[in-house]
Amino acid sequence: MTNKLTALTMPKFGLAMTEGKLASWAFSPGDTVREGDEVADIETSKITSGYESPASGVLRKQIAQAGETLPVGALLGVVADADVPEAEVDAFITGFKADIAEESTEDAAPASTDPRLHTVGEYSLNVRDVGQGDGPPLLLIHGFGGDLSSWMLNQDALARHKRVIAFDLPGHGGSSKDVGDGSVSVLAEAAQALLQALDIPKAHVVGHSLGGAIALALLRDFPEAVVTLTLVAPAGLERGVNTDSLTDMVEVDRTRDMQKALQALVRDKSLVSRKMADNVLRLRRLDGAREALRTIAASCFVNGEQLLDLQPVLAKASVPVTLFWGEEDEILPVAGAKNAPDFVTKYLLPEVGHLPQLEKTVEFNKIVEAFLEKNSA
Repeated sequence: MTNKLTALTMPKFGLAMTEGKLASWAFSPGDTVREGDEVADIETSKITSGYESPASGVLRKQIAQAGETLPVGALLGVVADADVPEAEVDAFITGFKADIAEESTEDAAPASTDPRLHTVGEYSLNVRDVGQGDGPPLLLIHGFGGDLSSWMLNQDALARHKRVIAFDLPGHGGSSKDVGDGSVSVLAEAAQALLQALDIPKAHVVGHSLGGAIALALLRDFPEAVVTLTLVAPAGLERGVNTDSLTDMVEVDRTRDMQKALQALVRDKSLVSRKMADNVLRLRRLDGAREALRTIAASCFVNGEQLLDLQPVLAKASVPVTLFWGEEDEILPVAGAKNAPDFVTKYLLPEVGHLPQLEKTVEFNKIVEAFLEKNSA
């Protein structure tokens, strides 16, 4: 990392987040930090979360002070090698601030990055489409009972050099609630229809949990549309499944009960706030939402077993595949990763539950970005 300088900036922890408060620093100027260390705590109206350093080095400067509220992207501090001259650090800070000021002027009327509804065949799909770049874009497919906010800490980070599209599956979030027979084949057809509606002939595909099974079904049914697969604790590779927790995530109607149900998704239960549970309940109460999820569950998960077998699809995959799984996953058995074919690049993450993309955000984003760059087409 010789002569490398890295900006620490106000992160975006949610789709609606425009600013955050630097609650506290965990390190002082001159301290050595490692990539992934939580260097600060950031408060928003919804959550308080640790901010992980994107690089290793020395914390050379703290630009923002504890208690300051700053816009997303604002400079908080600088990490650099110990031998980088002080003048170079100062010049880096000056240049960063000048670039931000120039971007603010150029982007006085920026295009909205809020999700919007797209009519896709018989569906109305809630889609968030950000970033740009050469080559096929990246399609993110969330899991059962989730929505596009499942990628709130990943989409913008991965969109620095690539177009990245997240959407609510049929039956989820702000999308229409007709899910047909609820099978992964029907949901994969919806994903393919979205790609066609957006005039995207092929894409890199990332799928989490049920979304991983949908990604595999997309590869099976529309192989020409898939450039690479990134599977995150995917369904369809083992028989077992925690159907009790999935049922609770659909059926409970009190904040405390929903919070408890959602805690099965993560190792660190403190990550699930009452606010998060309230947001999930709000979506469950939309007309048709619970019935849609019941239909999908009946097609895919019954009595502690998955009714999906996508191991043969993965075994025959002709595209590069990488796979993430938390070793403390309470929803789907990690054996699904251990039994994956040898050609699959596997990341088994200790002290991580069912949401690696949110529990190990920096590591996840870095690995996925490198994987996509290596397999650009």
